[in-house]
Amino acid sequence: MTPASRDSNTIIYWHRDLPPVTAELIGDHTIEATSSRVADTFDGRDDLWRRCHGELMANVSARLIQEIERLGGDYAHVHDEIIEPRHDEATGEAWLHGQFSYMLYRGTPPQRTS
Repeated sequence: MTPASRDSNTIIYWHRDLPPVTAELIGDHTIEATSSRVADTFDGRDDLWRRCHGELMANVSARLIQEIERLGGDYAHVHDEIIEPRHDEATGEAWLHGQFSYMLYRGTPPQRTS
């Protein structure tokens, strides 16, 4: 089964969650992602933030799955993230930009015993 065909929850581990102990460390990498742009208004800022944050996290998860496959790994452990709001004065739009540092691992999950 390729990483892209697996459930992202089983191959991407966030912060305190760790990949299987049998996984072998391949290397440290960084990936960036953004949300789509939204109108930068004062009305509903919390809702816009939540929407942009949810989209950013979905985008970075999809990108991580692609990178895991491209680099020949099986798991990614995201250990650091920086999320910043961005703003375009000319268009009156805002969006979120994220930079995520992760460790790439190779390995198979431990076999269950019956």
